[in-house]
Amino acid sequence: MKIMAVLLGATLFLATAACHSTKVNIPAAPIGPNEKSLGRTEGVSSGKLLFFFIPINLNDRFENAYERALQKAGATRLTDITISERWYYGILLNGYVFKVRGTAVGEK
Repeated sequence: MKIMAVLLGATLFLATAACHSTKVNIPAAPIGPNEKSLGRTEGVSSGKLLFFFIPINLNDRFENAYERALQKAGATRLTDITISERWYYGILLNGYVFKVRGTAVGEK
């Protein structure tokens, strides 16, 4: 009975464990004379790893988050970019949530 309780506890711990990355700043070109700042924006995208080896939207996380941030602000590019990623684990899949934040830049 004690072994069963330990196994159940370990399973619950692994099923609810998660990781969180530190923020990473990506240098980008400053705002040019024909551009204007549109303010801060962010985009989020996620991917999953089903059964620990079948990727679902895993490879396009950064591009999707970046595009969502651009669309949200109506911008052409971002500057002062910060990225972060959060992971979570489940019994059948792992999840990866990717967030891009930055200053939206558009044409004047």
